[in-house]
Amino acid sequence: MTDATIDPVDTSRGLTAAQVAERRSDGRTNNVPDAPVRTLGEIVRANVLTPVNAIISTLFVLILVAGYPADALFAGVVISNSVIGVLQELRARRTLHQLELLNAPKATARRDGENVELAVSEVVADELLVLKPGDQIVVDGTVESAVGLDVDESLLTGESDSVSKKPGDEVMSGSFVSSGSGLYTATAIGAESYAAKLAEEARVFKLADSELRAGVNTILRWLTFVIPPAAVLLLIRQLNSDEVDRWQDALQGTVAAAVAMVPDGLVLLTSLAFIVGVISLARRKALAKELTSVELLARVDTLCLDKTGTITTGEISYGDVQPLPGVDAEYVSEALGALGASDPSPNATLAAIITANPAPDPEAGWVADDITPFSSARKWAATHFEGRGSFYIGAPEFLIDPDDAETRALVSSRADAGSRVLVLSHADGEHQGERQPDVLTPLAIISLEDTVRSDAAEILEFFREQGVTIKVISGDNPSTVAAVARRAGVLGSESGTDARDLPDFDTDAEAFGDCVDAAAVFGRVTPHQKRAMVKSMQSRGRVVAMTGDGVNDVLALKDADMGIAMGDGSSSTRAVAQLVLLDNRFSTLPRVLAEGRRVINNIERVSNLFITKATYAVFLTLLVGVAGSPFPFLPRQLTLIGTFSIGLPGFFLALSPNENLVRPGFLRRVLRYSIPAGIVAGTAAFVVYEVVRRMDGVILAEARTAATITLLGAGLFVLLSVSRPLQLWKVGLAAGMASLYVVVIVVPFFRDYFELDLPGRDQWIVTIIGAIAASVGVWVVPAIVARLVPDD
Repeated sequence: MTDATIDPVDTSRGLTAAQVAERRSDGRTNNVPDAPVRTLGEIVRANVLTPVNAIISTLFVLILVAGYPADALFAGVVISNSVIGVLQELRARRTLHQLELLNAPKATARRDGENVELAVSEVVADELLVLKPGDQIVVDGTVESAVGLDVDESLLTGESDSVSKKPGDEVMSGSFVSSGSGLYTATAIGAESYAAKLAEEARVFKLADSELRAGVNTILRWLTFVIPPAAVLLLIRQLNSDEVDRWQDALQGTVAAAVAMVPDGLVLLTSLAFIVGVISLARRKALAKELTSVELLARVDTLCLDKTGTITTGEISYGDVQPLPGVDAEYVSEALGALGASDPSPNATLAAIITANPAPDPEAGWVADDITPFSSARKWAATHFEGRGSFYIGAPEFLIDPDDAETRALVSSRADAGSRVLVLSHADGEHQGERQPDVLTPLAIISLEDTVRSDAAEILEFFREQGVTIKVISGDNPSTVAAVARRAGVLGSESGTDARDLPDFDTDAEAFGDCVDAAAVFGRVTPHQKRAMVKSMQSRGRVVAMTGDGVNDVLALKDADMGIAMGDGSSSTRAVAQLVLLDNRFSTLPRVLAEGRRVINNIERVSNLFITKATYAVFLTLLVGVAGSPFPFLPRQLTLIGTFSIGLPGFFLALSPNENLVRPGFLRRVLRYSIPAGIVAGTAAFVVYEVVRRMDGVILAEARTAATITLLGAGLFVLLSVSRPLQLWKVGLAAGMASLYVVVIVVPFFRDYFELDLPGRDQWIVTIIGAIAASVGVWVVPAIVARLVPDD
């Protein structure tokens, strides 16, 4: 490796091509450790070595020990769960990886005096890297030059205040530029960088919080405690029963009960619904960084929008400039051009001004010697020119004297018309850096135009119809923001609230929250106030989504329940957001909402099916334990019932369209339906079984067939009940499942395999009455319970 003293780096021109090639050959490249995603082995283990698979496998061994291999049909769920789960997760991982490449941060390096955009992995040791507002710092380094450079290290340290950086200061990977610009030299790359070391310490794949997953896991945890003791007690009771002749039959009945108690497909269908949702969004160039991101927006009841880049296209066009009385127009144009030329990294606003006001002739004497870049907190930028004083450009509210009513009236008239308004002001004397001078002379009013997205009104109307509260939060003039919001159809946008008039969140959170609740449009909001607004609404029980594309949105995006970033926004916003709209299409959000609703509502339906099955199995176990009779079903018969009334239809329900409104209380609602429905179905099947079994000349197979028909009928009505509102395809699905069961009964091979023996006429009457009673019961009883036990 060549020593740096022998191989010097020009801190103004960067590395040469030869120096880059040398470092690559030495292996001094930024090989960043992979993100903490599950490897193939971990995916296989996670989908194969599950509690459900362990229980089913144990029951499989027990049924073989009992000598009934034909009853081991239920073991196929282990294979199907594992194979489908692995394949779908691999597919999702591949799809997301392709999108993550598009979303990956870029680095701008200076090589041979030219700025070159690189992938992060292409950065080499001693690289001279360029920084501008919104850039993510991709490797550790030392600042070489800085123009008002402020760095936000909150993602690393948790400290929200930006840190000013001067030449010689260290910058850490994982932080980002909040304002200003500069150059820095890479000193620690790859695994040696600060962010990489932090990531290595936490290299554990962790699923994000999810109400759905938490509810499903709670159900599984309860059943894990219920199944073993219930099965053991049933086995003991069967062994001690005079009606069960052999221990093999007792074990067979116990396995049948345990198999029915296990919600074998619930975890699979839950994961499958999430994965299909993520893949569906990926096709629309929406990168959901976690599987549960598709659930979050569906639960959101408050959507906070940053005006620029969301309601508007983000494209800023120059309107005009109006010199104030007594100010020469050519002088104003020269000053604006000089301001633009002095900023090495002009933002979109200054770039629009530059297009109409080119830099003045070098001989004109506009020599910049001190620059203060734009900051979202200050709301202005400034440059001092030798012999000319300091020129300020920014928000009129900050750069115009409160007593200057005439100038303020001009600003208001333009802002009310929807224009973005800036003011150019001048101050004599020495430049005071980030401190605003006491005396400023306004020179001109500059108007800029935002283009409202053509579909903004339609999209916001959609969210309003879905019960989502819209808040527009911007750093622009309140009147301008309100005018744009009105054009987009935001309710309550008759006027905008000036965030400078809000109470302080830290000292009076209650009053601050009342003001945030009362208004829909806010202007002149600082980054810290955006964050405080999110926290305030969350403290009042709101589920908040925040959209943004600029560095001033990062704090709020990070704290929101769901952060949504635009693909062409700053790399810092993309880094903290849960959802990135890579093609910048605001119209994708309704599709995200629809996917989330589909996932939540369909998983609730599927959960109702599986928990009803577990409930009637537990209740049947209790009834059989009390009666001491042989178990009413063989394992293969319960597999048949579960497949036709739960497994196959559950697969279709989990992936079907469903955009119903999402209500809180998932777990409570599932239990409120499933427990009474399961008790009704189990009771009906047991009563039919016992009545038929005690009839003259009836063999056990006939009684079990009657119970199977009854329970299947109840299961199909459970399917119809949870599928409401009914549609033709849902009724057809239930009818198709019933037809398959008829085929099983009619075809001798299947009838013999499942040990189904058709009952006689009297037995049929009892069976039909029982099936009708069960069907009516599972439709009506849960509805009565729902009225008696409300959601809250």
